[in-house]
Amino acid sequence: MRRSLPLAVTAAALTVTALPASAPAATPSSPVSVAATTAPAPGALRWGPCPEGAAAPRLECATLEVPLDHRAPGGRRIDVAVSRLASEKPSQRRGVLLTNPGGPGGSGLTYPAVLAASGLPQEVLDSYDIIGFDPRGVGRSTPVTCDLTEKQQWSGNFPPYAHTAADVTREAPYARKIAGQCENSATAWMLPHTTTANTARDMDLLRAALGEPRLSYLGASYGSYLGAVYTTLFPRRSDRIVLDSNLGPGGYDVTAMRLFARGLEDRFPDFAAFAVGHPEYGLGSTPEQITAKFYELAARLDAKPVQGVDGTAFRAFTFEQLYADSSLPRLAEFWQAVETGGELPLPELPAGLENLLASRLAVVCGDSRWPGTVREYQRNVAVDRLRYPMLGGSTASVNPCAYWPRERTEPPVRITGRGPSNVLMVQNERDPGTPLAGARELRRAFGGRATMVTVDQGGHGVYPYGGNTCANDAATTFLTTGERPARDLACAAQPGDATHSGDAAQPRNVSK
Repeated sequence: MRRSLPLAVTAAALTVTALPASAPAATPSSPVSVAATTAPAPGALRWGPCPEGAAAPRLECATLEVPLDHRAPGGRRIDVAVSRLASEKPSQRRGVLLTNPGGPGGSGLTYPAVLAASGLPQEVLDSYDIIGFDPRGVGRSTPVTCDLTEKQQWSGNFPPYAHTAADVTREAPYARKIAGQCENSATAWMLPHTTTANTARDMDLLRAALGEPRLSYLGASYGSYLGAVYTTLFPRRSDRIVLDSNLGPGGYDVTAMRLFARGLEDRFPDFAAFAVGHPEYGLGSTPEQITAKFYELAARLDAKPVQGVDGTAFRAFTFEQLYADSSLPRLAEFWQAVETGGELPLPELPAGLENLLASRLAVVCGDSRWPGTVREYQRNVAVDRLRYPMLGGSTASVNPCAYWPRERTEPPVRITGRGPSNVLMVQNERDPGTPLAGARELRRAFGGRATMVTVDQGGHGVYPYGGNTCANDAATTFLTTGERPARDLACAAQPGDATHSGDAAQPRNVSK
C-alpha cells in the first residue's frame, strides 16, 4: 500500500453541534456529579517506576481506579494511569499542578517531564508536584479502540476537501463505516462514558487520592476545555487554573472543527511573510503570490496526487506546520518539493495511532451533538468554502460524528461565570488550531472568573514554550503567587518569539 504524508490535526486542536443555550448544564449538584462517588482515600496511589516508554528522570507513576459510570460508583471500574514529578523543595511546595497537553486522544503521562525539560520555571517546579495522566480511553489508561485498519489510520481526521455537494455525499459512507466500527468494537461499552465531563470527574478523584483539598491546573489546546469543564463542575475545588490556546465554550464541537479553517487564514500571513523573506524557496516575491501558490499547488494535487499526497493532504500539512514558527522552513521546503517534483517525506505509521484516533473520536463525537444529515454538511461546506476557501471545504464536511451512537449520559457542560475568579487564559492572536475568535467566546462565558492575556504572535501554544516574557511572566506569577493582571492584558510581539504545539501527541491526518 502506498503511504500518504501523515499530518497532525490538532483538535484544537485540536479537532464538534452545541445544544441550545437553554439546555441544562451539568453542575456539581447534578445527579452525575462526582460527589455521588466515594472518593479514594489520600495515599491510595502507589508510586513506582514508570512503564517502558514513559520513563523519565524523577518521574513516578501509579494507577488510579475510577468508576466507568460516575452515577454508578459501585459498578464497573477502569484504570487511569498517573504520573508525578515531585517538588524537590518541600518547604516551598503549595500543592499539586495537574497538567494536560491537549488532544483529545493525547497521552499526558510524560508531560510533567516534558514541561520541566521545556522551560517550566524552577519556581513553579518548586511550588508544585507536577501531575500528568492519560485520560480515560487513552494510552496506558483503559484504552478504547475502533479497530481502525492501517489504511484507515493513514486517512486521519480531515475529510477530503469537498468542492461540490456531491463530494460530501461521496464521503458519507466512509464516515458511517468508521462510526460503525467504533460502535461495534470490543470497547463500545466505554463510548457513552468517554467524555470530557467524566475525565474531569476522574481528575477530582485523583485530587482526593493525592490528599489535596484543591487542584491547580495547566492545560493547553483541548486541555483548555478540559480545565474549563473541571473548574465549572468543581469550582470550590479549583485553585489556580491556567488555560492555554483556548477552545470556545462548546469545546471540540462542530464549531471548533469549522474554526480550523479560520485559524489557517488567521495564521497564513505569517508564512507568506516568511516565504517572501526567503526567496531561495522560489515561492513568490509578494504575499499575494504566496497565497496564489497555495491554491495552485492544492489544485494541482487535487487533480493528480504525487507520491500519495493529494490536495487534502497538502492543505492539512500546511495547516499543521503553521503551529510553530520553527516549522515554517520545513513547510517552505515541502511546497518547493511539490513545485519542483522533488521527493516528499513518506514516514512510517506512528505507534499507538489507532488508540489515539479512536479515543479522539470517542470524546469529540460523544461530548456534543453533531449535524446528523448530509444536507447540513453540504450547507456548511458551501458557506465555509466561500468564507475560508483554503480549508473550509474540508473542515466543514461530514465526518464519523454525524453517525455516532446517540446514547448519551448527559448534555454538554455549560461554561459560566459562576465560581471564584481564579482562571488565567493565555492566547496567541494568530493561532491556527484554537483561533482567537473561540478564545474570546470562552472568555465571555467565564465573565468575571477569568482574565485573558493575548500575545501578538502566531502559532499554537504560549506557556511555557513561547518566548514572550510578558505572557510567560503573567502565567508564572499567577501560579506562584496567585496574582493575575488586574484586567485583560495584550502583550506586544518580542524579537525571537517562538511557539510550539501544546498538543504533544496528536492524531494524524492524510488523504484517503
